[in-house]
Amino acid sequence: MTMTKLKLDIQKLDPAELKKPPAPGQKLLFGQEFSDRMFIMKYTPRQGWHDARICKYGDLTLSPAALVLHYAPEVFEGLKAYRQPDGGVAVFRPRDNFLRMNVSAERVCLPQLNVDDAVYALTELLKLEQNWVPADEGSSLYIRPTMIGIDPYVGLKAPEEILFYIILSPVGAYYEHGFEPVSILVEDEYVRAVRGGLGAAKTGANYSASILAGQLAKKKGFDQVLWLDGVERKYVEEVGSMNIFFVYGEQIVTSALNGSILPGITRNSVLQLAKHWGLATRETRLDIAQITADITAGRITEVFGSGTAAIISPVGALYQADKAYIVGGNKNKAGKITQKLYDNLTGIQYGRIPDPFGWLLKL
Repeated sequence: MTMTKLKLDIQKLDPAELKKPPAPGQKLLFGQEFSDRMFIMKYTPRQGWHDARICKYGDLTLSPAALVLHYAPEVFEGLKAYRQPDGGVAVFRPRDNFLRMNVSAERVCLPQLNVDDAVYALTELLKLEQNWVPADEGSSLYIRPTMIGIDPYVGLKAPEEILFYIILSPVGAYYEHGFEPVSILVEDEYVRAVRGGLGAAKTGANYSASILAGQLAKKKGFDQVLWLDGVERKYVEEVGSMNIFFVYGEQIVTSALNGSILPGITRNSVLQLAKHWGLATRETRLDIAQITADITAGRITEVFGSGTAAIISPVGALYQADKAYIVGGNKNKAGKITQKLYDNLTGIQYGRIPDPFGWLLKL
């Protein structure tokens, strides 16, 4: 049970102001529609976290001099709520997301959240907005907690005035083609992060560094880019929106967390599930030359990405220096372990199969 002392003001909305949630069967575009309400609270060193409220979703008012607009002290999270077979709603691993948010916040000098307060605020918001959780297969309610420094000060310093808010967005599949293998371009010109930088933090500046390479890859027909390390440019790190895994028969291998790779919640879930099934797992440094050689030789039988948005995404081929490395001899087919992970993770999230790990928080 969540223990909290958070004083939460729940503002009443005029029923005439409420929007209609998406109808069953309606196509949901990722991150483009938002529910009626949001949670918001403020922080100052003197008052701590205060003015916590659930209010009508709307625009924020910031000074043009707000620190976040100039020096980017900002962190965010992404998690989902799922409609259950009994009609109820459950959230997947919310405490882990807020714990990770605190790690990211520390890196950019933002204050720590009380995790119990954050989980309580989220569950109260979801109780009010649960009719926005879609029931269609593959759909969910995407949850975006965000923390920004808003001091009206044009000068580089640690922020003291902070805004924390949570917004909700009903979504369908992250990729338009759903659970189909994606094509990944190995990025060998640009770098996303280096050890000691922001790579392990879920902060906007980290993602901003990836936009250009992602756009160039899409123009060439690829779904995502695979980032290499920022120093030697030879070791596999992660994909633009996912951690990356390689399957060697019955062993699942992924890049070790080294300070420049985001410690994904879904990544951790994959590793726990694999160990639960008795599969071998390994976290290590992965040389891209060895990876492509192992794909060519058939030693790597499957490749997949993991992340909140796509859950599990099979990778059909890696492309580097105009050469295609087809995974498992068929770039259009997901492997059996990839499929099993997807079926079981989504099965737990949607309440179709038991949750032996206690990952779901039911409203």
